[in-house]
Amino acid sequence: MTDKLTVSVLGTGIMGAAMARNLARAGHTVRAWNRTRAKADPLAADGVHVAGTPAEAAESADAVLTMLYDGPATLETMRGAAPALRRGTVWAQSTTAGIESVAELAGFAREHGLHFYDAPVLGTRQPAEEGRLTVLAAGPAEGRDRVTPVFDAVGARTVWTGEDGAAGSATRLKLVANSWVLAVTAAAGETLALAEALDVAPDGFFDLIASGPLDMGYLRAKAGLILDGRLTPAQFAVTTAAKDARLIVRAGEQHGARLDVAAATAARLERAAARGHGDEDMAAAYYASFDEPAP
Repeated sequence: MTDKLTVSVLGTGIMGAAMARNLARAGHTVRAWNRTRAKADPLAADGVHVAGTPAEAAESADAVLTMLYDGPATLETMRGAAPALRRGTVWAQSTTAGIESVAELAGFAREHGLHFYDAPVLGTRQPAEEGRLTVLAAGPAEGRDRVTPVFDAVGARTVWTGEDGAAGSATRLKLVANSWVLAVTAAAGETLALAEALDVAPDGFFDLIASGPLDMGYLRAKAGLILDGRLTPAQFAVTTAAKDARLIVRAGEQHGARLDVAAATAARLERAAARGHGDEDMAAAYYASFDEPAP
């Protein structure tokens, strides 16, 4: 088995487009599809074949990588690709789809004889573009020789969580990690909003916590996006973050954990999206602290 593969990338939004480019740069043959073709067309300049349908993209693929909005969108897309899928093809499912959807997607893989890998990623636009994502992966030993080159092209590190993708161990870890990311992002926005309301200079707060146990690089990064007005292009969009927050809340409910912070974060993100910030970076949840959008 050569390390150079034909890879089908289904979904070329913020993350999927970057992953497709890095796969092409690594020497793989990449065939990409996106529901809105205009988002995929720029990939042609990177040597990626832009397909008109999921089935066209999946033709002759050694590996399929899905990076779509949610579980239902992924299942619909894979059903569209089904006529071109060969038994034994590896499928790296990188959408943050939720625990229930992972089981459903794994069932589709079994029906079509695919080697299924639950493989969400940690990271946003910049690490995706740099090929420095962290891949959380669960799946069978058989097929790893074909999926590992895919993970190596898009990520700097792969964390294996098990050999049964259907169990969703990688997705469970991703939801736990995202619960922390979303909580910190929401807290950063609320802190700046309170500082503004109380006429406290943000620099005074950052000087106060500098180099101490309360300081955090991620806090400063997200606060910087707000303070500098750099919410576009999004590193991770408000609407997608809201979807993930709801998946986290649901996972907690189904397993006996009440997640008040995640639920409040979901509501903040949804409120920000309703005020026109849905396509901005998730730090734009900051605007949910005000009765009217900030000027």
